[in-house]
Amino acid sequence: MKCYHCANEIAVERTVGRQQTCPRCHSYLHCCLNCELYDVRAFHECRESEAEWVKEKESGNFCAYFTPRKRDGAGGGDDRGAEARRRLDELFGKKSPLDQ
Repeated sequence: MKCYHCANEIAVERTVGRQQTCPRCHSYLHCCLNCELYDVRAFHECRESEAEWVKEKESGNFCAYFTPRKRDGAGGGDDRGAEARRRLDELFGKKSPLDQ
């Protein structure tokens, strides 16, 4: 899996414990922001409808539906948002801050 905070690649053998942290940045690993089901567009920011709401997405939690995220970053849909902004900027002739 990859840490949501620093993108450090971490080998997961079986499960990720609630108190387990990233060896590089010490962020919690068993948290919403490191879960494949985390999605900012979903209800309670989780694609699992049976999961309980978690207020602090970066804190360790007891969610039984936790599945380690394999790709960089967190947020589910962030790339789509950036792509949409880029297309709108192109449409209206604005230069993206990323292109400067």
